[in-house]
Amino acid sequence: MSLKYFPSVTPSAIALGTAFTHGTSLVLSAPFFGSAYERAKASDTPEEFLKSKEGAGALAAWGSSLVGAAAKTYAVAAILQSTGTLTQKGAAYLGLLIFAIGTVPGAFVNIFQEKRPGEYVLVKVASDLLDSVGLAALLNWWGTRPDLV
Repeated sequence: MSLKYFPSVTPSAIALGTAFTHGTSLVLSAPFFGSAYERAKASDTPEEFLKSKEGAGALAAWGSSLVGAAAKTYAVAAILQSTGTLTQKGAAYLGLLIFAIGTVPGAFVNIFQEKRPGEYVLVKVASDLLDSVGLAALLNWWGTRPDLV
């Protein structure tokens, strides 16, 4: 496998998109991190908290969210670049397509199979919609190709 088949994307676009995607994913996990923060304040030392099960779980969730955000950002930027999307309207359509293939099936599972509360599904869908369409629009606005900057 050769790396020459992967489109080049500016590092600044990856950094900006990673921050955006990581921030929108933290909106959903804020209650989890809020309770972890309360436990951290209650522990005697930071080392004690990091050795605890809650601390390790919070660190793993934060780290995996950051890595996933970087991977998603690169993928969306590469798709934008490979398709030659130049307009914000085109980026929004591409973001809607990414949203449809990534979130809609899971939303149906959450509603009909897992019987999750409607508020939970609505917040998750709204967050994913903001993440998908917003990320595509942000990356398109910023510019993803090194030869254009």
